[in-house]
Amino acid sequence: MHRHGYIGRKFHRKTDQRRSLEKSLIESVIIHESITTTLPKAKEIRPKLEKLITTAKQNSLASRRRVISRLHTKSSAHKLVDEIVPKLKSRNSGYLRIKKLGLRRGDNTQLASISFIFDQKDQNNDQPAKDITTPSKLSEKTKPKQTEDDLSLPKNTKQLDKKASNSKKKETKK
Repeated sequence: MHRHGYIGRKFHRKTDQRRSLEKSLIESVIIHESITTTLPKAKEIRPKLEKLITTAKQNSLASRRRVISRLHTKSSAHKLVDEIVPKLKSRNSGYLRIKKLGLRRGDNTQLASISFIFDQKDQNNDQPAKDITTPSKLSEKTKPKQTEDDLSLPKNTKQLDKKASNSKKKETKK
């Protein structure tokens, strides 16, 4: 038998158990904002949770009720709509990140962490993230100018100090 056209993973569970598992995983991500689970489970809940976030971003009574119907508890739905969605307003999609963690001891299953991608501005109370540039990218205007005193000093003074102390030791031995 072929498997063409079948969508989704079964996780060796019946339909009602699988739906309940997905709901509880989605709710855990909403409550804790990051969870560790197996990689296939994380990949399975990601599109469902992203669609739920997109629904919650509409910010209407009907969308709030739709979110409540797809979760176990009202408190997690309210947290999603009132706390998490405002942090994700600047994004159109890609609200979640799946990061591979390693293999689980015992059954050697690939573990993954699934978490929200909040912008740096939202995390630091609307302070923009610092721009880190490498020295090679700095323009000549921003590079510090060297003076004649800086040029006359040796670059590696520790080695010169060692040489001087070694030469003093040699003189005292003679």
